[in-house]
Amino acid sequence: MVKKQKLAFIGLGVMGYPMAGHLKKAGYNVTVYNRTTAKAEAWAKQYDGTFAKTPAIAADNADVVFACVGNDDDVRAVTLGPDGAFSAMKRGAIFVDHTTASATLARKLDEAAKKIGIHFLDAPVSGGQAGAENGKLTIMCGGDEADFQKIDPILQSYAQKTKLLGAAGSGQLTKMVNQICIAGLVQALSEGINFAEKAGLDAAAVIDVISKGAAQSWQMDNRHKTMIENKFDYGFAVDWMIKDLGIVLNEAKNNGAALPVTRLVNDFYKQVQANGGNRFDTSSLITLLRT
Repeated sequence: MVKKQKLAFIGLGVMGYPMAGHLKKAGYNVTVYNRTTAKAEAWAKQYDGTFAKTPAIAADNADVVFACVGNDDDVRAVTLGPDGAFSAMKRGAIFVDHTTASATLARKLDEAAKKIGIHFLDAPVSGGQAGAENGKLTIMCGGDEADFQKIDPILQSYAQKTKLLGAAGSGQLTKMVNQICIAGLVQALSEGINFAEKAGLDAAAVIDVISKGAAQSWQMDNRHKTMIENKFDYGFAVDWMIKDLGIVLNEAKNNGAALPVTRLVNDFYKQVQANGGNRFDTSSLITLLRT
């Protein structure tokens, strides 16, 4: 059954491609745009959907426009650029940005949207590629309550948890907290596994025990085996984490938050990057301890 709302989805990377697919499978009329046209064509073929050659064409007459692109500059390009979505969106339409970007940009886009009679929510996601593919993402939103209530049923197509955290920018700030916590957890897990190995213990057996107690975390449950096996091709890349932590540290300059561990772990990720691990997943911090 095709649902009435017309949707657009901008950005078909490892996250956006399956997210847009979930919307189509849920019965929505979806038009996609991607900077690399071949990927948009492939998506349209796989999901029997429609692709557009510019963000503006994709957004034309859409009720809700979603985006999941790379960084602040990419978001500006697909919203405010010459062929950006904002130039074509009808009054009352809602733009939902799933990109992990700065809270400053989210607030600016919210202001720009209001001036032309459209609505904006920042809605970064957590759960990685697997979460996107399985439709089990956590979505942290910033914006108006009424707008959130309108889009929340649509978000359920690929979310296991959605929450409005406050005004525009609040979703991005919450995602920053998420990345702060992940950075510390992955470093601690790396040190724990390395310590177990140096102590002559069976690291897998150690994790099996401690994961049933207070040390348990998603990172421990989902990454310890691959870390022990020195395999780092399982999701969110080091390059992306460095981008995200850069946003975090810049925001901390503005709000005065002390982030000593986050700053240190960010430096560790830069070392992994310098060693050629740009596309390794974030659990590759352990490689620095095994040299």
